[in-house]
Amino acid sequence: MSTTREETTVQRWERARLYFDSKAYADAAPMLAEVVAEVPEQVAPRLLLARAYYHSAQLRRAEEQLREVIARDPVEHYAHLMLGRVLQRQGRAAEAAPYLRLAAAFEGGSAEL
Repeated sequence: MSTTREETTVQRWERARLYFDSKAYADAAPMLAEVVAEVPEQVAPRLLLARAYYHSAQLRRAEEQLREVIARDPVEHYAHLMLGRVLQRQGRAAEAAPYLRLAAAFEGGSAEL
């Protein structure tokens, strides 16, 4: 077994979470993008990447990641809510409405638009 000084995916994920938790979203995003590239099948890193993009005003990138989350996990209610908010923030309220309604339905409530 060889020992390397390179960071593992788990270490990169943990470091990215620290950046995200400290609200350094633009710094967390590239690390999270690496994690997503290494484990594209996992939804949690992709969702956190979308959140980092959202908070750093990279709305198109956030939208892309959220659409991928929904494609992989159609009942991920938070992804629907976030996508609705991203679309609203881009001035695309009509596109946002179905995602917000669906998110509210997943939570057992009704969407107030």
